[in-house]
Amino acid sequence: MEVENSIALRVLVLALVIVGIVATDTAAETQFSLLSIPLSMVGATWSYYHRHNYNVSVKFCIAIGMLAALGAFFGRLFGELNDTRLALAELLIQLQVFHSFDMPRRKDLGYSIVIGLILLGVAATLSQTLAFAPVLLLFLAIALPTLVLEYRSRLGLQPLKLFSGFTWEQDKNQKLPSNFFTFYFLLFTLIVVIGLGIFAVLPRFPAYQVRMFPVSSPINIQRDFTGSRIINPGYARQGYGKNQASGDSNAGQGNQTGEPGVLNDNFYYGFNSSMNQNLRGVMKPKVVMRVRSQGAGFWRVLAFDRYTGQGWEISRNWQVQTLKRSPWSYQIFLNLAPIFGKSQEIVQTYNVVSDLPNLIPALAYPKEIYFPTPMIAVDTEGSLRSPVELSEGLTYTVISQVPYRDRTLLGKASTKYPQSIEKYYLQVPPEIAEKLRQHTEKILANYNTERVGNSQKTLDSAYEKALYLAQYLKQHYSIPKNPLDLPYLSNKEDLVEAFLFKYKGGYRDHFSTVLTMMLRSVGIPARLVAGFSSGEFNPFTGMYVVRNTDAYVMTEVYFPKYGWFAFDPIPNHPLIPPSIEDTETFSVLHQFWNWIAGWLPSPVTGLLNNVFGAIFSWIARVLSWFFSLFSQGWLGILTGVILVTALAFLSWISWEQWREWRSGFALSKLPPMERLYQQMLKWTAQKGLGKHPAQTPLEYAQVSYQHYSFATAEVIDEICQAYVSWRYGNHAPDLNRLRQRWQQVRNSHSSKLGIRD
Repeated sequence: MEVENSIALRVLVLALVIVGIVATDTAAETQFSLLSIPLSMVGATWSYYHRHNYNVSVKFCIAIGMLAALGAFFGRLFGELNDTRLALAELLIQLQVFHSFDMPRRKDLGYSIVIGLILLGVAATLSQTLAFAPVLLLFLAIALPTLVLEYRSRLGLQPLKLFSGFTWEQDKNQKLPSNFFTFYFLLFTLIVVIGLGIFAVLPRFPAYQVRMFPVSSPINIQRDFTGSRIINPGYARQGYGKNQASGDSNAGQGNQTGEPGVLNDNFYYGFNSSMNQNLRGVMKPKVVMRVRSQGAGFWRVLAFDRYTGQGWEISRNWQVQTLKRSPWSYQIFLNLAPIFGKSQEIVQTYNVVSDLPNLIPALAYPKEIYFPTPMIAVDTEGSLRSPVELSEGLTYTVISQVPYRDRTLLGKASTKYPQSIEKYYLQVPPEIAEKLRQHTEKILANYNTERVGNSQKTLDSAYEKALYLAQYLKQHYSIPKNPLDLPYLSNKEDLVEAFLFKYKGGYRDHFSTVLTMMLRSVGIPARLVAGFSSGEFNPFTGMYVVRNTDAYVMTEVYFPKYGWFAFDPIPNHPLIPPSIEDTETFSVLHQFWNWIAGWLPSPVTGLLNNVFGAIFSWIARVLSWFFSLFSQGWLGILTGVILVTALAFLSWISWEQWREWRSGFALSKLPPMERLYQQMLKWTAQKGLGKHPAQTPLEYAQVSYQHYSFATAEVIDEICQAYVSWRYGNHAPDLNRLRQRWQQVRNSHSSKLGIRD
């Protein structure tokens, strides 16, 4: 059996495997490397010194160990019903440890290289931060010399001396070229730059995501769960003072009565059964969760229906429905409200980084949830509640049926609302009802003179009125620069009245409260919804990084048959929150362009935005249409295959034409003798006898006598002789005679093939 003797290749392969194991530990926060790395090093060393032996007993022990690892894997598989990536990675690491004790051949080392690459891929899918990036670069840095040594081994070349003064191999004469490290650095840099460039322009199709649903380990519930209790770590617990939050004697967020207080600087005040908007202060930013989703959106937490004058509350907090899951699955089905409009299924996976209340963030209209507790609860506003607080490290997955936001259809929606909607979502305090209604109607009546919305549509629908009022608040009211500039409200003051007529503005959540009450005053059902914005999208991890400061409230408006849709009146926020109409297909390129556009004049930016926006929008529509063919049955699949084949054929023809033009252009720039010689080599290569790079022109001419007729080979020999004399002897060739003879050869072959059998 042919064995691999290169120590350098073995060391580099071992390094690749170690990097793969470390990458898995880094991404999954495990500790596989503590035992597997030392064992792999011992195994690789033992395998090298016993590479010439049969090692039959060791092979039997390895087989038994692999079977035991497989059995342990199936045992873990039943404990992780949804996400099996970590279990597969652990099995692969165990198999590699056993395999390291028997690697005599180069092919065995190749298996280890593949295992290291697979582990790196698993780590990439598990990674949530950029901590994976340095490991990826290290893997690439080791992989390049590994591939060089592996290729030299395949060709049977002598091993290299890696470092001057320290030889790992037997041959002392084979040394690295003097410019090797310069070339290596340039190659490494080129690969990284090209890789990042491809990564930036590579289309991303959110609808095509691997359907794996990561979930944390099961959480047992020690007590009965009714779902009516909301546990917010930032609010006062039983046994604490009136204005005292748990663990913080200075936090006034615990005050829910409407009296003045101070915000808790870690937890959002709106995640509770009641919300006091007479609080002041700011939160300290911190990451609370990372979300992997097929589309951006508002991570909805809960909604309020009753306005208290200085805040909100959930009037039916005790009316919740508990839902249990099967003991064999993490899946819980939710009773989804019927939606008559077009909708799309969106999968989201939430990874909790910092403690949160027992409220479960999710996109609107969740229909399935994969959660680690045996049950959850759903309140009357469609919000999800957990039996336990969402603690650091918890992971769950939600599948939502998100409706499309069709402005035309929503503009035609009926204004006849069900009694259950009118009962809870048209409530306005009688003290401000008439004054608020008159003010709102006055704003709507002045629409044609103000033109705040920059739209030619008339305000004859609830949807257009909601859009216009949201835009009006953005442009006519402001947020104080200093959070403490806004005075506390007195006991008898109403938040909406003070916002509109006294202070001409307020905090960002106050804008949504005012819009909700303005819509209610003119007979449009609305409620306040609290949650998180999409957060900051990390194109390298594919996750949305969400902070506590991303929490805020918006207004949701009800449209019969189509459900609830959100409007955002907060200044510097988009009027319509991110939804499934917005695609992330070219997200990385879009973010890069935003950075470039910041340095350009506004007219140039606007022109380029229109041009490139139209181009990328067209490309995205074409690609979406093409991939949709494969979901339309056999006819769609056949159409897609035909289009792919036709496109591949046209691409091949275009490539060949480009190569032909490029070759002709390059030949036209050469000296006459060089041009004739290269034309001859190109012709002979097309006939099946190309010149090997290691052959000299005279050696090639000598070989041509064995494959061509004597007349043809003689012309080839004459051209090669003339080329060598011209290039190395500075002898001027008889170009006219050589061209005539070569043209005769080509003419003779156009009618009769001159290659011998």
